Amino acid sequence: MKHLILTGFLFSIVCWKTHAQEEAIVHEGEYGFSLGASHYFGDLNPNPRFNRPNIAFGAFFRKQFGNYVALRVAGHYAFLGYSDKYNTYNQFMLERNLSFNTNIWELTLQGDFNFFKFVPGSTYDRFTPYITFGTGIFNYDPYAYYHGQKVYLRPLGTEGQGSSLYPTRKPYGSMAVCFPLGVGIKYNLNRAMNIGFEAVYRFTTTDYIDDVSSTYAPDAQPHFLPDGTPTLWYAMQDRSSEVTGGTPIGIKGRQRGYSNQKDSYLLAEITLSFNLSSYKCPSAQ
Repeated sequence: MKHLILTGFLFSIVCWKTHAQEEAIVHEGEYGFSLGASHYFGDLNPNPRFNRPNIAFGAFFRKQFGNYVALRVAGHYAFLGYSDKYNTYNQFMLERNLSFNTNIWELTLQGDFNFFKFVPGSTYDRFTPYITFGTGIFNYDPYAYYHGQKVYLRPLGTEGQGSSLYPTRKPYGSMAVCFPLGVGIKYNLNRAMNIGFEAVYRFTTTDYIDDVSSTYAPDAQPHFLPDGTPTLWYAMQDRSSEVTGGTPIGIKGRQRGYSNQKDSYLLAEITLSFNLSSYKCPSAQ
């Protein structure tokens, strides 16, 4: 009986010491990297459908404020693109025949909120789901291909931007604001490293990530060069004849996009982070 009591006493001391050591660990923050997939949603993919993922990667620094709340600064690259040829369920979209690609360079400031206490190196508090939201800015510049030639669409003004015939349609810029909102999970591998996964949707302030927004403006610029060949603007603002072989569908005022809905994108990534921790002596508490 004495041995049993002694064993229990020693076990309690060990557990108390371990708990005290874990409580003394101060999680200051993390820095890390992410790699995964991106997906675009907008005028060419309005439903939306998750059928054309592309590459995304980034780096981040997370400053921890206690075990539940953190502030994160992150930079990301993402490739976005889509084409009407994927919209086999919609005859108008197939005939519209528009497409785009763009590089996204993004900088965000986000708040992360853990559901559970998270202490790197702890025996018990090694895992937590979290939510994240914030704001940021990003650069984009949509382009498409015409007979194998890479053509940037923004300078063309494909919907009459900059034309005196459409004074309310101003050229759009290459920068916009985004509002990330998402969820994630992370697991502490050891005192130094964590692994995780997160899916974060980006609402944006632009409807021109895909260079498609409002209605056709076929009279905004000349259609032909002096030698009779189509101007690049005319060829890119309405590409329906490439698939129909007949009269272009781009009648003035006809819907080309969905101006009441902004474009957006999603990043789903695996994260690997490295902890920045300090140790507070238990006796000083």
